[in-house]
Amino acid sequence: MKALGIFNLSMMFLFAWCSLSEDEYKSDTWQYDFVLWWSYAKFPLATFVLASTLTTWLFIFFNRDRFQLKGKRVEVENTPFKVYYGTQTGNAKYFSEIFKEYAESNGIKTSVINMKNCEPEEVLLEETDSNSLCVFIISTYMGGSPPESATWFCTYLKEASDDFRVQKNLLKGLKYTVFGLGNSLYEDHYNTVAISLDKWLHKLYANKVFPLGLGDENVSRKEKGTISDDFTTWMKTLVLEYQKSQCFTVENKTIGEKKVEEEKKYESESEDESTAGSGGGGCKSTSGTSGIIDVEDIGKVINNQNQDEYDESFVGEKTAPVNREMVTPLLKKSLEKQGYKIIGSHSGVKICRWTKSMMRGRGGCYKHTFYGIESHRCMETTPSLACANKCVFCWRHHTNPVGTEWKWAMDDPNIIVEKAMENHYKMIKQFKGVPGVKLDRFQEAMDIQHCALSLVGEPIMYPEINKLINLLHGKKISTFLVTNAQFPDAIKQLKPVTQLYVSVDAATKESLKRIDRPLFRDYWQRFLDSLSALSEKGQRTVYRLTLVKAFNTEEIESYAKLVSLGQPGFIEVKGVTYCGESKASSLTMENIPWHEEVVSFVKTLAESLPDYELASEHEHSNCVLLCHKRFKINNKWHTWIDYAKYHELIKAYEDSNGKKTFSDMDYLAPTPEWAVFGDDRKGFDPNESRWHRKKKKDISGC
Repeated sequence: MKALGIFNLSMMFLFAWCSLSEDEYKSDTWQYDFVLWWSYAKFPLATFVLASTLTTWLFIFFNRDRFQLKGKRVEVENTPFKVYYGTQTGNAKYFSEIFKEYAESNGIKTSVINMKNCEPEEVLLEETDSNSLCVFIISTYMGGSPPESATWFCTYLKEASDDFRVQKNLLKGLKYTVFGLGNSLYEDHYNTVAISLDKWLHKLYANKVFPLGLGDENVSRKEKGTISDDFTTWMKTLVLEYQKSQCFTVENKTIGEKKVEEEKKYESESEDESTAGSGGGGCKSTSGTSGIIDVEDIGKVINNQNQDEYDESFVGEKTAPVNREMVTPLLKKSLEKQGYKIIGSHSGVKICRWTKSMMRGRGGCYKHTFYGIESHRCMETTPSLACANKCVFCWRHHTNPVGTEWKWAMDDPNIIVEKAMENHYKMIKQFKGVPGVKLDRFQEAMDIQHCALSLVGEPIMYPEINKLINLLHGKKISTFLVTNAQFPDAIKQLKPVTQLYVSVDAATKESLKRIDRPLFRDYWQRFLDSLSALSEKGQRTVYRLTLVKAFNTEEIESYAKLVSLGQPGFIEVKGVTYCGESKASSLTMENIPWHEEVVSFVKTLAESLPDYELASEHEHSNCVLLCHKRFKINNKWHTWIDYAKYHELIKAYEDSNGKKTFSDMDYLAPTPEWAVFGDDRKGFDPNESRWHRKKKKDISGC
């Protein structure tokens, strides 16, 4: 690079010198001959100089991260703490910044480095000659794999530690500690990556100077606090010990809010391992003459913290309540940023984009087309933000908590309904006087008629779900409840709702695990039992299929077999919604099927289901409705709901203590022609006004 620069400068000098005319020299001199030659050669050489200069700058531009990284290396060379993080959704980065802020507030210079920007072999070998302490903060992603940003970093360490050709004391002198972010509900993969990273570093003779920390995202733990509490306690202890001595070593013990049972001790690669593993830093102690702090009982440090040494508010609760709140401060902040209004400790409400659309007279959602709801009078809420799955296509950015049973503090259903309606009306009032909002629609929106219990999470996990449903029905609010087919007993015990959905995201055991990423080990049997329980409900039931290209669009025959289990009245087939890039999901626009592809899938599926036909479609939502033929009366579809009739039936049911039952055929209404499949309007209500974005096509559909 330097040689090229010198050459270019030389060429510039020649250009300046030879810009003189040959007339300046006598014809028999070498200067004259050279200038004459130059008059022919200068244009090719000028082209070469410009091209090489441009190539040099382009090379620097496209490799700027590499040059910046090398520049920063000098800056952080003598940094006491170097925090390397590997993250998928941003949590590890967040905690790394917290660590930096806290350490520097205690006078310890700290740098934060993304593993994605590191060449592990180069960086780790440099750290063997450094006095810095490397703090690795890393999460465990789907199936126990490292986050995408740290995949190569972890792959290198694993291969190096297992490769007999690699020198076993490769990382001798590197001082490190590890903190993992995981969820103990995923028992098979709880903090797998952090534990493995610790093992790989140890096998390569790196010097672990502080115990492995394990953060647990499972907020239902009774004995400890949140993952933030886990981290801050571990962090404060580490910083305190560092302040006592610049170099120390400990035994292989684990600090964290959940200890890993029967953690395997690392196999010694040589008889001299204990010698190699200690004292590698060569730094001087500030608190003693030995240079090493005696931390024989390091595992008890957390429980025996000196209140004078630690700020109580930073450590967290010493004695946790019997049942913790589901929504942690960090989770609440994340959800509120996404537009949720949090109710109590485990519920939420959010205004739907179709509510806003219909207030402007621009069209309603697919439920308006399929079932006749008034989209601007629909409230979307949930009594449980927790879920038993982490679906790859979840548009909630995987910020909701997970769980297999209710272990949290529980709010009263009356308060949930009251606060949900109150917050919904507050959000509606924000549209008063907004250009384009119709006054009559705004006034109607202030009278909720429908409730979609499908906002996020798993509503039937809430132990008082039946009371909550009764409260909504008592206010003449229809109920559309969605379950993720992992709680068959809850489905059986559920009281009648206006329409009950079961998400059928895949048709085989393997693809269901890949798409829904369930917590339950017996997820497939629970899935099948949930579908079977649906057939016994008697009211309107729906299978909801979400198509994801390259995931579940080739399982038509298997889907047809599942229909026989639940015998739903309706089957909604919807193309997966693209809501932009998600750090927790690898889905792109390539996974989004076109409406024509969804229609083609449904037509093929219908060929395997003789009792079902295509009844309706909503092109804007990329959604198609298959309907049981019993809803086709006198050759006319009756997919809409007679809501007034439903409220009469449900009141009679409650007044008779459940003795006066009813079926899905008792509250149906005819489907208008514009909503029937095959109509040119493709599910768009002619009473609404079509509206198209001027700059780009609306592909959200959320």
